[in-house]
Amino acid sequence: MARIDLKGLAHSYFPDPKTDEDYALRRMEHVWEDGGAYALLGPSGCGKTTLLNIISGLLTPSHGQVLFDGKDVTNLAPEERNIAQVFQFPVIYDTMTVYENLAFPLRNRGVDAKRVDARVREIAGMLDLTGKLKQKARGLGADEKQTISLGRGLVRDDVSAILFDEPLTVIDPHLKWVLRRKLKEIHNKLRPTMVYVTHDQVEALTFADKVVVMYGGKVVQLGTPQELFENPAHTFVGYFIGSPGMNIMDCKIDDGAAWVDGQRIGLSDRLLEAVSKQTGKIELGIRPEFLTLETGDAAKGSDGVDVNIIKVEDLGQYKIATTRFGASEIKVKLGEDEQVVGQSGVLRFAPEWTKLYADSQLVA
Repeated sequence: MARIDLKGLAHSYFPDPKTDEDYALRRMEHVWEDGGAYALLGPSGCGKTTLLNIISGLLTPSHGQVLFDGKDVTNLAPEERNIAQVFQFPVIYDTMTVYENLAFPLRNRGVDAKRVDARVREIAGMLDLTGKLKQKARGLGADEKQTISLGRGLVRDDVSAILFDEPLTVIDPHLKWVLRRKLKEIHNKLRPTMVYVTHDQVEALTFADKVVVMYGGKVVQLGTPQELFENPAHTFVGYFIGSPGMNIMDCKIDDGAAWVDGQRIGLSDRLLEAVSKQTGKIELGIRPEFLTLETGDAAKGSDGVDVNIIKVEDLGQYKIATTRFGASEIKVKLGEDEQVVGQSGVLRFAPEWTKLYADSQLVA
């Protein structure tokens, strides 16, 4: 397996790009460690597949280098990079059995027959395909075919990296969960370098050791799921990660506090000092989990932000209250047993979880 270095990488599909908007991928510098499980996460059109295709060699970048274990592979073809790639739709041979499909990448490289058999049966066991090894692929459903495709990507143990381009899109929802868990187990056991492209945050956060969040052709944050949740480096990360996402509000800093629609929200001294050095648009962000909503008698005399309660949704294990003050609509996550009384209340902001953003970037 390989460590992947991206040095000064950028790509445009235009022959003569003039501005940042002409680039599908904007300049980036990143190191992905050998044996890591990474997810490329972001909305459609953010550059995920472009970046994956540059790593695989299907696309040559306009600028910069791709290095595998320090070797420049920027201009090498996919077969010269020694990678395995699993695509969105199954790539298998219908006329072959499941066993033959799994064995094909190994036989094609002249691997000893005993080693082929051992490896095929190992991967088939991990993916629950053992009972289907003698079946022809043409008689199988889309879910099973894509599972075989995953197996073909995993069967080689000499690859630099295994790349997955939204491989579970065509899979039944329950099987998606099962296969994500199995991929995680396989990674923990075999420690291949894996890069997994998805627009689904649940897939990314449950699969990856580290998530690469992309937006507008840029990597806006690379971090663990916990880091993305607790310290979003960009307002997009705060909004995109979490269900519901982070509450983000325009604010002004004055008299030792943040002011949102005329309401005062206290900040730590350290954050006040940091934001004093910033220019540009200032926004306040806080996750629904870190807000406290007090209603009824508990709200009387309470120090916080006065809000109107628009609705409360009971989602079983928790509730989501939608509140409003001024132009700001704020989501609050409540415990399943918490009661909301009346249509007004007081919101309390936990200072340690209240974030400020200058021009969408976290004020650290």
